[in-house]
Amino acid sequence: MSRLEATTAAFAQTIDKLGTDEFVPTLADTLCQLATADDATVIVYGQEEMPSVVFARPLKGKYESTLSTYLTGPFLLDPFYRAAAYDQQFGVFRLADLAPSSFRLSEYYKNWYRTCGYEDECGLLIKLSEDNFLNISIGLTDAGARFKKKHARALSEVYEITSALCRKHFDDILKAKVPTLRERMHRSLAAFGASMLTKRERQTVELVLLGHNTRLIAEKLGISVETVKLHRKHAYAKLDISSQAELFFLFMEALSHWSGDPDTDPLIAYMGNN
Repeated sequence: MSRLEATTAAFAQTIDKLGTDEFVPTLADTLCQLATADDATVIVYGQEEMPSVVFARPLKGKYESTLSTYLTGPFLLDPFYRAAAYDQQFGVFRLADLAPSSFRLSEYYKNWYRTCGYEDECGLLIKLSEDNFLNISIGLTDAGARFKKKHARALSEVYEITSALCRKHFDDILKAKVPTLRERMHRSLAAFGASMLTKRERQTVELVLLGHNTRLIAEKLGISVETVKLHRKHAYAKLDISSQAELFFLFMEALSHWSGDPDTDPLIAYMGNN
């Protein structure tokens, strides 16, 4: 059987499951086979007020999923999520295509991604409607494994049919009331530290949280590396922290105390309770 015949047969089985509980698992298996991947996770953004995991299997050797932690706030720093939600990028992307070069040194990586079970991932970002999208995350779990461009090309070849099937299957989502909490959380990230920091210090802190190194922050803000270091030093002093790790945990703690007001610095409620 040729590759085209095998792909057509796999999608024929997937189409047969459309509208049933077996559709997403069958689609996940099909995409994993095409990319020679180990696992898949499907997350819908906009189905409910918070992101919703609609498909995830327990990973080998993992007794507890870390996705529940991801949904409480770290998703705001996810390169795939940001590509779709902030930049309106949809299609097939490898982690290396979206994440900054210093991603694996970031606290997001060290404190969440490293424990999620994936060594690398390739995401199919699919727009379901104006305010709803999903990410089909195809993962590699072996130590040091990386997706190659050929794997992304294989998924790109079936992106359009995958998108059409997902829009059809998740039709109820398109008819649901548009949620507002996710947008408020976007704004809470933008407001983090605003009550204590200057605009440049706050911008620097946000980019540090997203995993950008000093050079990239300087390029994005159009300032010198030394100025970035100065902004970071002043911000850390005002926040009473001394490292990127402490910044990450402060951000997560602040979100856990957040009042829900998108224009209020999450640190205000946190500081008031400590």
